[in-house]
Amino acid sequence: MGASFSFSISHETSPAAPSLGLGLGDLPESCAASVLVYLDPPEICKFAILNRAFNGASSADFVWESKLPKNYGSLIQRVFGESDVFCKDFCKRDIYSRLCRPNSFDGGTKKVWLDKRTGKICMSVSSNSLAITGIDDRRYWSRIPTEESRFRSVAYLQQIWWLEVDGEVEFPFPAGSYSLFFRLQLGRAYKRFGRRLCNSEHVHGWDKKPMQFKLSTSDGQQATSQVYLKEPGKWIYYHAGDFVVMDSSRSTKVKFSMTQIDCTHTKGGLCVDSVLVYPSEFRKRWQRF
Repeated sequence: MGASFSFSISHETSPAAPSLGLGLGDLPESCAASVLVYLDPPEICKFAILNRAFNGASSADFVWESKLPKNYGSLIQRVFGESDVFCKDFCKRDIYSRLCRPNSFDGGTKKVWLDKRTGKICMSVSSNSLAITGIDDRRYWSRIPTEESRFRSVAYLQQIWWLEVDGEVEFPFPAGSYSLFFRLQLGRAYKRFGRRLCNSEHVHGWDKKPMQFKLSTSDGQQATSQVYLKEPGKWIYYHAGDFVVMDSSRSTKVKFSMTQIDCTHTKGGLCVDSVLVYPSEFRKRWQRF
């Protein structure tokens, strides 16, 4: 779109009268704001630099209120509580901007943010908040630092007979459909001379039996799936299941697990990074298995 758009209005009763040169900048802010309501946030920001009318309209509270989740107040309370980190005097545009950042809660073990384009809730749950069988025994598990995780560390399994990972989250999810994924990698990544490599020394046992994933919600929904882990050296999002939130006025508790408890063989060489919850419409972005 060009920097300006102009049109002229002539007086039918006076053909000789000079035309009035009007530009898009002469549009009242209220009219410009009514247009912006129908655009997504990135488009609103582009229009804000078009001219003075759209710049002023782009700050209108009712424009940004239409982009925020309907229960954004409950979301703010859950994440920030009574903390002064979140200014209660923010305008709606600033609230949207603040919520689009990855905001930590529950002691930094979880992060939540709004997708910038759609305003939909996304969440990541650290391996540090998961109940992992044997996690405190260094013969089986260790915590390793890495820049490849949002949380700067992952749980690394060297070898074990009984694999069981459980977690839960309680959150005021806005109404909608959500998908839950486990972010896993076979092998341990490292860098050498600036090149990313993968140590697959401990990778074994994953071709014997599939990994089982489960989820359940506080309102009785359940889902299960199973898949063989594969492709060492790549972070893969394994789909555990979907759930639907009908009532955004209350918190939904979601429990999830990952197990491989066949004790006929050992398995190892697995990195557990996090569990992710995304709107189901985003599923194609992440799902491979």
